[in-house]
Amino acid sequence: MSGTSAYEPAGTGHVRRARSAFTIRLWAVRHARFLEFIYDAFAGVLLTLHPLWKAIGYHRVEKPVVVIESLVKSFLFDCRMCGQCALGDSGMSCPMNCPKGIRNGPCGGVRADGNCEVEADMPCVWVEAWSGSQQMKKKDNILHLQTAIDHSLRGTSSWLRATAEKARAQKELL
Repeated sequence: MSGTSAYEPAGTGHVRRARSAFTIRLWAVRHARFLEFIYDAFAGVLLTLHPLWKAIGYHRVEKPVVVIESLVKSFLFDCRMCGQCALGDSGMSCPMNCPKGIRNGPCGGVRADGNCEVEADMPCVWVEAWSGSQQMKKKDNILHLQTAIDHSLRGTSSWLRATAEKARAQKELL
């Protein structure tokens, strides 16, 4: 028996118990183009609501949006709520699921079967990201260099952050 529990069902380990997350995560990658469409449409709705968010105050809207964002993204993408979402650039495969925390492509230890070197039963996040990105309209986004994680943003809404940044960029164009 591994772990602190007095009872552990036979044939289960931490990876096997998490397999349902892999299944949904892999579904998201296989349907990356559809999810890209949904994600872009939703981003448009959030951007349309920017004047409302600004009037209410982004800081007031943050908490309820984080709850919804966390529920949706943790279910579909096994999201870690890093606050710096890269799903649109990584084939709808969250790079924060990499056990090594690598955000810019696979490490040198990807197994021949495409699985992770750290968790042998888990498909490599970046092998899946490449597969998902090739289905997307913006397939070259996977080539974008991701900045290092700013851990102070953990648990905050990347949806609201992206909305505010797009609104700011639009304002600068005017």
